[in-house]
Order: sequence, then structure tokens, then C-alpha cells
Amino acid sequence: MARLDLFLTALAPTIWGSSYIVTTSLLPGQSPLLVALLRALPAGLILLLIVRQLPPIAWIPKLLVLATLNFSLFWTLLFVAAYRLPGGVAATLGAAQPLLVVFFSAYALQTPIRPTALLAAALSILGVALLVLTPAAALDFWGVVAGLGGAVSMAAGVVLTRKWQPPVPPLTFTAWQLTAGGLLLIPFAAPSLADIPLLTGNNLIGLAYMSLIGGALTYILWFRGLARIEPAKVSLLGVLSPLSAVFLGWTLLSESLTPMQISGAALALFSLWLGQSNLGFRRPKAKLPS
Repeated sequence: MARLDLFLTALAPTIWGSSYIVTTSLLPGQSPLLVALLRALPAGLILLLIVRQLPPIAWIPKLLVLATLNFSLFWTLLFVAAYRLPGGVAATLGAAQPLLVVFFSAYALQTPIRPTALLAAALSILGVALLVLTPAAALDFWGVVAGLGGAVSMAAGVVLTRKWQPPVPPLTFTAWQLTAGGLLLIPFAAPSLADIPLLTGNNLIGLAYMSLIGGALTYILWFRGLARIEPAKVSLLGVLSPLSAVFLGWTLLSESLTPMQISGAALALFSLWLGQSNLGFRRPKAKLPS
């Protein structure tokens, strides 16, 4: 069952890897707030119609915090970074998230900091950097701030999602968060609604994919995994997103792979294996006095 849980959870970041191709080829170039809103709210309302269950009033404060961290803030910062930075820079900044989860978990969940978890998180950053960074990558101050802020937001969301688990199925939990996240974005995205262009068929397909597949389905799997697997191990699965993006670029867009990228992919996969293993630096047992 543990392997099945890991496999199903890993599907989420693997699917997220397709977001770059979908965003650049199908989505209209609009405000990050508006794109985040169109991704979150329709999916949340559809799931809410399916589950037909509203959150208890006592749960609403926690729900608003989780919705902000996992969706409203995170997706907005994610799109800001994507618009202002080369994809490789944005992905490398996002790869800091597993390292942050290790420390956030220690504080909020009293999870011991394992040396192997720190090593795996550090190697994942290096692997992603080798995989996606190019010598010509340019930096934008606000793009870097958004990229790092997105990593912090997602890391905090991962840990608090594990800490605050309501007695409902992942489908219901996802419906609540997506809907709340979308509603929270409305006041901020409203000014951009006047500038929205007439959506084409490709735009609608892209939005439907990002909302229903890249949003609703993947987060049901993601939250299900967080309820069953240690957050530090779940967060390391995020390396599958840039791996998936590079693989799709290679297969669908005929992009070439350099030896450095192949080395980065191998290192990222090794960090993922190391993070999922139960290896540790154990202290030798003290000898009993004779």
C-alpha cells in the first residue's frame, strides 16, 4: 500500500510538469492573478457540486490559511515567476521547497531533522539546476522574489496540510481549498477581468486542462499523499515536475538534451530515491556496563 500511495502522489508533480507547455501554447497571456483565479475557482466549484458538503464554521479559519498558501498565494507567485524568469531559473528556485519543508516540519510537526533528508533536499536543488539552468539565464529581482516566495508558500502549505487534517475524504478537502482559494483571489483579480480577451477554443482547452487535470485531479492525489506520507518525502516528489517538463520538451518539441542535463536528471532521481529511503546516520548503541 505504501508504494501505491507513493506512486499516486508522484502522479501530481509529474502532471504539473506539463504546465509550462500548456501555459505557453494554449493559455492567453494574462495577469497572474487572473490565471490563478481561472485555474482554481471553476475546479473548486465543480468538486463542491460533486461532494455537496460545506466545511464546518470552526474549520473556516484554518481552511482560509491553507487555501491561501496552497493556491491563492502560491499559484499567483508561481505565474509571476514564470512570466518574469526563464523557466530554468523559476524551477530551480522552486526546488528549494523540500529543504524548507524539512525545517518547517521540525517546527510545526516536531519531526526530527534527518541528515539524509537534508542531503536529499540539497541534491535535488543541484540536480534541478543542472537539468534546467542555462548559462544565458537572466535574473529579474521581482521574479526571484516571487520564485522564492512561492517555494516558501508551498512548503508551509505542505506542512500545515499534514498538521490540519479534517475528517473528510481528499476529494472534499480539495474542493474546499480550491473554492476558498479562488474566492480569495476575486478582489485582487477583478481589475484584470475588463482586459480579458475573447477566449479561443485552444484557450478554453488549456484552461480546462490546467483547472481540472492540473488543478483538481492532481491536488486530490497530492492531499491524499500528504495524509499518508511524511511531508519531507512528499515534497521531494516535486523534482518530477521539471523532469517531466524536460522530457515533454524533448519528446514533443524536439528539444535536445545535453550531458549536463542528463547528469542533472540522474542526480535529481538519486535525491528522490535517497529521500524516500529509510537510510540514516545512526548513532552506535551504547554498550551496557559489564
